Amino acid sequence: MKHFGKGWVVMGMVGLAALSASAQKAGKAVIVVQPALVWADAGVPGVKTAAVDGVMSSGASHFYLSYPSGLVTPLHHHSADHYVTTISGSLVLVVDGNDHRLPPGSYFALLAKKPHVARCEGSEACVMFVDARSAWDVVPEAKAQATP
Repeated sequence: MKHFGKGWVVMGMVGLAALSASAQKAGKAVIVVQPALVWADAGVPGVKTAAVDGVMSSGASHFYLSYPSGLVTPLHHHSADHYVTTISGSLVLVVDGNDHRLPPGSYFALLAKKPHVARCEGSEACVMFVDARSAWDVVPEAKAQATP
């Protein structure tokens, strides 16, 4: 029984540490209602972003990303580790040669510059919400050299 009691003390200490860390970050709220989103061209025809927190080009950020129906990206990666939830459309993510169909509400994470291709199928735009942990970029992958 003594071991059980020590466990509760340790859990309590961990909880207090988490509460303390949370209190240090208290005081900030970011609220963006859908009509207030400001969509900007992303430099690729039809691709748009709407930042809601942070500055995409210089650090961690949260933003919406919209692909037009029919878009197929070339093989690429992002320097930032990022975590994504699909909002609408029919997104297909190709990773390691495998197609992953991601209907609205799906989640994926691309870490350590993982190369991928994205396709937006169907008649509806594909909208995603992105949690990027550092500056956002798009880096084309070098094409594989053909062997003679």
